[in-house]
Amino acid sequence: MIMQDSEFQRNSRGIHTLSALSELSVGTAAVVESLDLPDEVGHHLMHMGFAPEARVIVVRRAPAGDPTVYSIDGFEIALRRETARFIRVRPQQEGPR
Repeated sequence: MIMQDSEFQRNSRGIHTLSALSELSVGTAAVVESLDLPDEVGHHLMHMGFAPEARVIVVRRAPAGDPTVYSIDGFEIALRRETARFIRVRPQQEGPR
């Protein structure tokens, strides 16, 4: 599933800006741009697939809204909102994967 344009903010030129992974709705796909986390946490997430240019999909949220399950590189990984808010993503471009 490809994300909705409304999931990402646009700047004054109409160009999509980066969003925090935690802000995306269930079913939204995006591409990881950067991880703004302490090195130890960032390296751990990168080893699990959260690396720049990786495609990530928001799969589901816990009933209370936290954590959220993300699909990345064929794996499903649950992250707390506090961690996911420091992962910057951009819109997934349509086309071949």
